[in-house]
Parts: sequence; C-alpha cells; structure tokens
Amino acid sequence: MNSGIGMRRLLFATLSLALICVPVWSSSHSDAPLSKQDPQTNLTDVYAFIGTKYDDAGTKVLNVVVNVRPFSEPGDGVMYDRFADDARYSIHIADPSTGETLTRYDFRFSSVTDGYKNFNTVLSYGLGTEAGPIQDIGDARQNYTQTYTVTKVSGGLVKGGRPVVIGTDLVTTPPNPGRNVTPFYNDADGRAVSGATEFAALDRYTSQAVQDLATGEVSFAGPRDDSFFSDIPGIFDLLNVRILDNNGTLADGLGQDGNGVDGFKGFNVLTFALQIPVADLPARSFNSVFFGEQTGVGVYATVSRQRTRIIAADGTRINQGPWVQVNRLGNPLLNEGLVALADKDAFNRTSPTGDAETFATYARNPELGALINFVYNTSIVTTGREDLVAVFIPDVIRVITTTDPVRLDGQAGFSRLGFLGEDTTNGVSSGWPNGRRLGDDVVDIALTALFSGPGYTTITIVGDNVTGNDVAYNQVFPYAATPQSGSNNRKDPQ
Repeated sequence: MNSGIGMRRLLFATLSLALICVPVWSSSHSDAPLSKQDPQTNLTDVYAFIGTKYDDAGTKVLNVVVNVRPFSEPGDGVMYDRFADDARYSIHIADPSTGETLTRYDFRFSSVTDGYKNFNTVLSYGLGTEAGPIQDIGDARQNYTQTYTVTKVSGGLVKGGRPVVIGTDLVTTPPNPGRNVTPFYNDADGRAVSGATEFAALDRYTSQAVQDLATGEVSFAGPRDDSFFSDIPGIFDLLNVRILDNNGTLADGLGQDGNGVDGFKGFNVLTFALQIPVADLPARSFNSVFFGEQTGVGVYATVSRQRTRIIAADGTRINQGPWVQVNRLGNPLLNEGLVALADKDAFNRTSPTGDAETFATYARNPELGALINFVYNTSIVTTGREDLVAVFIPDVIRVITTTDPVRLDGQAGFSRLGFLGEDTTNGVSSGWPNGRRLGDDVVDIALTALFSGPGYTTITIVGDNVTGNDVAYNQVFPYAATPQSGSNNRKDPQ
C-alpha cells in the first residue's frame, strides 16, 4: 500500500474512533440535555455571509440564515412543525472581538392553536374554506398560516436599547405535505425541487415569503430542508464500514469518495433569515487567526422563553415575566463537540461576552485531540491551542464585511473547504471561519484544523466522508433548500 494513503486512512480511522467517545459532531442538533427536551427552541445551524439583495444586485448585504428544530419529519401531519408561539427567536449582530450585542432582531410567531379557517376538519393544509392544492400562501385551501413580527433593538441594547417593530403579519411558508397539497414545491414525481439560481426561479411559496421590512432589511421564515450534512450515524455505529471505505480518489483529501451517509438526509428544519444592508451594519476591527486584521461583525442566534408559564385547567396558557435565554449558537461544533457535559446547558444560558472566562478552556485544551492521542499514540497538540480559541471564542461567527459577495454552493470556484480548497474572495476565505455559507463542510474544516494546528506547517485534510447536502441549495435568498416532501422523501444511502 502507498505509505501516504495508508497514513491518511490511519488518521481517518483514528478520527472516527475518537468521535465515538465524545459529544456528537453534528453542528448543533443535539447540543445539550435541556435543549433535547425542547426541540422547537433548539438551534441547529447559523449561516452568515456576504451577498447581494434578492432584488437588487447593486446592494451588498449580510445574509443571516438560522435553522431551528432538528430532525423535523416532513410527513409529520396532521400538524407539522411550527415555530413556538411562546418563544423569542433572535439574531444578534455583535462585536466580533468581545461578543457584545450591537443590534438584535427578534422574531415572534403567531399562535399555533388559533388562526384556522376551518376547525371542523383534521386537515391543516389542503382544506380550509375550499379543498384542493394551495395556490398561494394563505389562500382558501391553506387552513392554517403562521405569521410573525420582527422587532429591531439597537443603540445600547444591553442598557435598554429601544425596540422598533419593523415588520408585522409577515407570512411563513407552508410545510410540504406533498404534490397534492403543495404542488409548487415538487416535481411530477412528488419530490422537492430546489437549486434556483435566480429569484424568479424560486417556487411560488418561497418567493411569496421573502418580505421587505421597514428599515431596509429583508426577512424569511418557514420550513426548509436541513442544510447540514455529516455521517454521524455511521460514526456512532462503531465505525460502520462505509466510514472506512476510502478507496476513491484522494484528490479532495482523505478518500472523500462520498461513501458516507448523510445522517440528516430527508429531514427538515424551521428557518428564519434576514438580509441586512452592509451599509447599515456597524464596523468593528478584529484579528482573524488566519487572515490578520480585518473589519466586520459577529453573528449569533438565541432563543428565549418567558420565565413563568401557567397552564390552566381549560388549556389556556399564560406566559409572563422576563425573557430567559434557553439556547444560543454561533460557530458550529463548539458546544456540541468541545464543551463538556457539565457546562452544555450553562453555555446555552449565557452570553458570548463571558466565553473567554468560562468556555475558552474547552477550545484551548480540546478533549477530542487528547482521546485520539491516547488511543493511537499520535501527537495532536492538546494544550495551549490558541488557534482554536481564536476561531471559537467568543462564540460568534466573524464575517469580514469588506469583501465582495462570496461564491455559493453550485457556482464555479466554490469549495466546501473554503480557503483550504483555494476558494477565496479578496484574499480571504470565502467560507467558514470567515462567515459560514450553506455548503461549507464545517466538520472537515474543523477536524483539519484540529490535526494541523497550531502551527499549520503541514495541512492534513480529514473528514467524515460526506461531502455535500442531499438537496441542492438555492443560490438566492433565502438560500436554504426547498423543504422535503412529506409523502416522498428518502433517508436511505441512495
């Protein structure tokens, strides 16, 4: 066997075995015990990248796409998943160095029990005051339509910044029960169609849910395909043979021949998203571990609930008291892959401003590397990893806002590995850890950094043998792919 290939396979096997012993590397789908009990508030992924406004290529924007509610089953009728009506979903624009929130956008969603056109049916979709396929969001065939409000809070947020409502009665997209109910989502075989390269090519429901807000932002909310991809099931099946079947090409790294199985294939999430004009963003200087001194912002998301919830005997719910944060997410993999069980729920309750004091130790001294060294006597540096601290602490996605719009998955020159795959924009990585695009292979990038740092004199590409999503992303806002069909989606390896 070629010694180089043999060593790479050994490293991959080492990586996979070590992953069995640590928390799930699944972005943020199962990040903490209490989050697992409250799926509607469980953030899965945050994406943030520079692009252009959906209807004006001359306006540069920061795209922020946030996914919540992991493993949403597309065929979960009769209700299908909806945003919690008693939670506050927030996008934070933060100082990239300190994590301090500079501007916050709050999404609040309408009641999940009210707002029906017809209570005398079991159907939420396909029968309201009329029966048949939904032609437009909220029409007579769509019995239930969830709406939302967006509030912008800025100007001394922590010390009482004033909230301004910038959008009301905004509609969410319907779920995708199948072609008989939501025909514009699906092809003739009833499978979801995605991959639009221009706004006019989006399906009718998605384009109708893209809505301009009062202060220049654009919003979207509704069910989408889960954007994340990784072979978590194979890793936790004690190294299923597909994980180690690396006899394919080595051109893209460690035998990345696609034999891994995307454990998130066939599932949906709930997505809320914004386009924010770059001209309206604060500008902060920060030091990037890979790209030096830069200018930009930090981005993260939170979900909060009110402190007291009362359920009366008649089913009436009363929510009152101050808001309490129950989940947060910036970079992929920190809480789920590095923070120990003892601190996972505490992480979700806190602000990035305290990360340096409380959670930096988990990036500085990564347990994953120590486990690999213990099992295989390798020499991954497991202490003093200031390179990982610079990426993950504070836990905000740092976006360099001075670049041109970045390449998107499906466009020429895009690489899932960003600058590791020679995909750069204005001299910096087009993807994570400069922002994060849909399609960035954050598992492979993070694990490559773990193996190659802190000196990076040799870059060792390692990964999980899954190289892309099962559904093509859209190349226009809201970017996330069409939600999977409830009656025709696949979760098998094919």
